[in-house]
Amino acid sequence: MPWLLTCSKLTLFTMAGVAIQMVGLSIFVFGFFPVKPTLPGHSGPESFQAPKCNSIQNETERDLHPHHLGSLYKELSGMPPAFDRLILMVIDGLPAELVLGKDGKPPSKALMEAMPYTQSLLANGMAIGYHAKAAPPTVTMPRLKAMVSGAIGGFLDVALNFNTQAMLDDNLLDQFFKIGWKMVMLGDETWLKLFPGLFIRHDGVSSFFVKDTVQVDQNVSRHLGHELNKDDWNFLILHYLGLDHVGHIGGRNSALMAPKLSEMDDVVKMIHMNGILNQKNDQGRTLLVVVSDHGMTESGNHGGSSYEETDSLALFIGLNNDISDYSSSTHNIIYQVDIAPTLALLFGVPIPKNNVGVLIADIFGYLADDQQLKALELNSWQLLRLLQAQMPGLSCRNYLCDGFSDDQESKITKCSGSMGKMFCCLYTNAALLQNSWMSKEFSRSKSREDYSSVVTAYYEFLRTASEWLSRSATDKPVSLLTLGIAAMLMSCLILLSLLFNMCKEVYIREKYLFDLESAMQTWYLDETFVLGVILILIVSMVSSSMVEEEQYIWHFVASTLNLLLLRKAIQCPPCGGAQGLHTLSKEQNKISCFRLSSIFVVLVSGRILRGWHQGGVNWTNLPDISKWLEQAGTDNIKSIQLVSCLLLMTLSLYVLFLLGSNKKFVLVIGFSFLMSGLLVLQHVTKHQDGMFVSSSYSTTTLVQIIYATLGASTFGTVVALPWLVPFSISEMCSNQDLYMSTSAPNEVQNKSLMAKLRDSLYIIGWTYISCWCILQLLLQQTINSMPILLLLVQIFASMLYFSYSALHHKPWVEVAAFYFLGMAGHFALGNSNSLATIDVAGAFIGISSHSTVLSGILMFMITYASPMLFILSMVMYISVKETSYLPSPFSADSTQLLKIMLGFPCLVPLGLNSILLTAYTIILLLMRNHLFVWSVFSPKYIYVCTTTVCVYVGVSVVATTVTYTYLVLGFRRKMQGELSHQQ
Repeated sequence: MPWLLTCSKLTLFTMAGVAIQMVGLSIFVFGFFPVKPTLPGHSGPESFQAPKCNSIQNETERDLHPHHLGSLYKELSGMPPAFDRLILMVIDGLPAELVLGKDGKPPSKALMEAMPYTQSLLANGMAIGYHAKAAPPTVTMPRLKAMVSGAIGGFLDVALNFNTQAMLDDNLLDQFFKIGWKMVMLGDETWLKLFPGLFIRHDGVSSFFVKDTVQVDQNVSRHLGHELNKDDWNFLILHYLGLDHVGHIGGRNSALMAPKLSEMDDVVKMIHMNGILNQKNDQGRTLLVVVSDHGMTESGNHGGSSYEETDSLALFIGLNNDISDYSSSTHNIIYQVDIAPTLALLFGVPIPKNNVGVLIADIFGYLADDQQLKALELNSWQLLRLLQAQMPGLSCRNYLCDGFSDDQESKITKCSGSMGKMFCCLYTNAALLQNSWMSKEFSRSKSREDYSSVVTAYYEFLRTASEWLSRSATDKPVSLLTLGIAAMLMSCLILLSLLFNMCKEVYIREKYLFDLESAMQTWYLDETFVLGVILILIVSMVSSSMVEEEQYIWHFVASTLNLLLLRKAIQCPPCGGAQGLHTLSKEQNKISCFRLSSIFVVLVSGRILRGWHQGGVNWTNLPDISKWLEQAGTDNIKSIQLVSCLLLMTLSLYVLFLLGSNKKFVLVIGFSFLMSGLLVLQHVTKHQDGMFVSSSYSTTTLVQIIYATLGASTFGTVVALPWLVPFSISEMCSNQDLYMSTSAPNEVQNKSLMAKLRDSLYIIGWTYISCWCILQLLLQQTINSMPILLLLVQIFASMLYFSYSALHHKPWVEVAAFYFLGMAGHFALGNSNSLATIDVAGAFIGISSHSTVLSGILMFMITYASPMLFILSMVMYISVKETSYLPSPFSADSTQLLKIMLGFPCLVPLGLNSILLTAYTIILLLMRNHLFVWSVFSPKYIYVCTTTVCVYVGVSVVATTVTYTYLVLGFRRKMQGELSHQQ
């Protein structure tokens, strides 16, 4: 036999491959998703002057008292502040269409009736509403930054959203603080983390404890009346979280949505009546701005780039502008970043340095024409400075420094050429037209057409510059990214080489033991298909549409492979040889029936899972089983949940007792299963009301007891069982049927260590599977209880099929089949490649106070429930598989047994994931300038990276469990042998 890798070398090479992959992935991620570069410092008096020629350096700001600095800003801007106080009311997660309607149509009657006062303000022209388009990722922290700074952050802000740091970039709050404003904040504590030390009073609440929909808003409103009567503040921030939490729990159509909207309407009414209409004279004029940070999907989630998620609200109440047309006050569209420059100019402070927004024209209708043009000019100067920072070669010397000649209008040209020349040309055209209009001093009031031309020219420059700055990708260090990809390629080659070596070694052993040379050299259709699947997956990653609808590929792959296995089961007799079906013995017919029935169950379960959730991004509106059940009512969903819990418990106990109910440790483990399942049933019946889950103390305590019970059962079984399983030869015969393998030689079956190892792994493996499924019944949405049961059925049926298949399938094909089922199940539970499908609500079940680490772990467990389940099932798979070709556990190098048992269950998931990770990394690099790089390809890459973590964790658990069990049993056998020798 040729030289073979030892177990130690295989372990070292595998760990080296994984370590290299992790290093390469880290290099690529931090190179491809850098923090977006920003201009340092804060805007000052220089903001009210034209940019220096070919320079972006700021003038040194004079050391002035805040009051004097505010007076200086007023003098330089030429526009007195329109308001003295600002109230910013943030309604987290409120889609603009719930207030303003959609596509020119007003909201539904129920929504109109839920917010009567707000609707009356819009109808009477006392408020102007906008659909403010938010940039992805649509999560709170980066969207708040966009509203107060006008800047669009990097994509990894979605990760930083869970660990907010102080904002160092120029923003409105810092500008207000510099002119001596006093600020108060009530609501989401994200503001306190972004702007520490700026508020004279604050009452923050956690934004991540999504089970709370009541107290989280009452904590804000309880201070409101008191604050409205005080005159010691200039800026009041109210951040209401309840509506977003309602969405996470029950979706847009939740029964709690209308009452929550009504509650928000009462707050608007209270502020408008007491803070604007009836305010004290010494408080000054107050502006109320009602905004939302993002929208939400029909299911209530957010994070992606769909219209429903990016449709945020911007509502201005208290302006002098009288707009009598209801449609004019509700059907306007702006960008969320436009709020920052608009508020800056309304209150007479410099526009933040990194702003890419454009001031909202309608808001400045109260100003004289020359003041409106001054506002546009200030916005243009600020964007021009930012353009010069982003484009070092940009030079507008001729336009900014040489001045204008008398023949100004003759210089108006059609702009073309490079982006730099176009920007300079567009700005110059606007400036020339403004100069021309200003020179017509005596006829200015009659030149409305000229005035409109100036405004149009300015907005052409502003919008062009804003769009370019918003979508401009940061310079990516290609050499660094290439290094990361090279490391991942090296890791992929290492893992695939190890897998090939394992295949070759198993082939050699089977060839020597069974003389299967001709059979083993034949490539079967299922083996060819598995390799073809890899190519299919890689090619599909290039298409943004296929990335969005990836679930179709995995369902096709899983079902097709199982159909091929069914075909092979029909063609091949279970014990090999040349016998036909008509000569099979009664026992062989029984085995054949088991195989066919098992694979048929897998196919039927897979088809039900395929239809449970429509999934994806583009076709979520199509009917599916979950929508049908939701329409049928919550009682039906709860009935299915209860039935699923009972059936899952029954199946778990049945499979466990296949080992023999006379064993005490089996009874103890079965009792722990039963207790955990009954506690979950109690939680379902007493604390879950349809789509809603109570967050009371008793509920949290019960869930924590379930966590403790499942954790103790699993950990106790894994650690203690190898020490407790008895060593006795007399028990071996009774267990022969358990492993469903009839072709193993007697020499191997009679060896106590091998039998006890399989006994232990069988129990531990099924403990992992059962406890994980019981945990998912607790964490998953109620509609997913039946899919969890079906996933368990698929695992058990697959175990039956492969245990009876003897050597008819290559081991790597069998493990790949489990991997494919796990990925298909991932999408069957409602997941997709959009961040909006992440179940945030479930991540706080059983947590009494917010913890980023604990909620992050729960979120990971919910999202990757299916892939992790099928990887953990590898422990049980090892116990039921054919072992006749394995080396003897009594041989000199018995670690070869451990190597072959763990080789395929560990290397196949690592190898498959490595191929997909490396391929998609290369594709992402090639697509770095694609239109959908941030909305489609980048969220998918986050899922790919997280799937890699899932594989790492799952494989580590499998390898550690099997190794620990093997070593403990080996140690016990050695000690038993020494005792027997002494006797």
